[in-house]
Amino acid sequence: MEIIRSEDRGFFNHDWLVTYHTFSFAGYYNPNRINFGMLRVFNDDEIAGQMGFDTHPHDNMEIITIPIAGKLRHKDSSGEGGVLEAGDVQVMSAGTGITHSESNPGDETLRLFQIWIFPERINLAPRYEQKKFENPGWNTIQLLVSPDSKEGSLRIFQKAFLSRLSLQQGRGFIYESYRPDNGVFVFQVEGESTLNNQELHRRDTVLLDPMESVIINAVSDSSFIFIEVPMD
Repeated sequence: MEIIRSEDRGFFNHDWLVTYHTFSFAGYYNPNRINFGMLRVFNDDEIAGQMGFDTHPHDNMEIITIPIAGKLRHKDSSGEGGVLEAGDVQVMSAGTGITHSESNPGDETLRLFQIWIFPERINLAPRYEQKKFENPGWNTIQLLVSPDSKEGSLRIFQKAFLSRLSLQQGRGFIYESYRPDNGVFVFQVEGESTLNNQELHRRDTVLLDPMESVIINAVSDSSFIFIEVPMD
């Protein structure tokens, strides 16, 4: 088990973009944090109103975007486009190649997580999907992304699973892996907790090897993202 504290992430303030990188990305390079198995990127972004990323290319990557405040406008070369907001999840399988732009069409700061996962196979046809997920309430884990659309989740081309959980103060939770040979990435979005008796604070990350226990107790009302990925 490895803990990455919030303050130990890569950080850049570009005025219009405030961004934290858990793994090496763009101008942040840490040779010990290139990826976690098939998980390549976990970025925690804040984008100012009326600003965004101009059209840029991607290929052979499963890209998952989760807005948590504000609105996100997306447009890509496949003709897909629209506006996402908190509660929505977007999956873009870049495959053989796709270009897209991402921007904040409003005046409120846009806050989002963007996750990149290596696909199981390369050079697949690009595809796009988004969905609004109803809030499951406290103490109920919700699967958002999977390889087979189970439980109403969005599909990606990898044996990976992305879930979210809001846990009330004083409550406990044991994460059970979908695949025993997957590692588990745990991100504390808000609040304070313990994971396997180690203290976690807002925006801390835990990396767990396959078969390691994941026992969480909420010290305060807390929220989490779980990303379960093959390790090779």
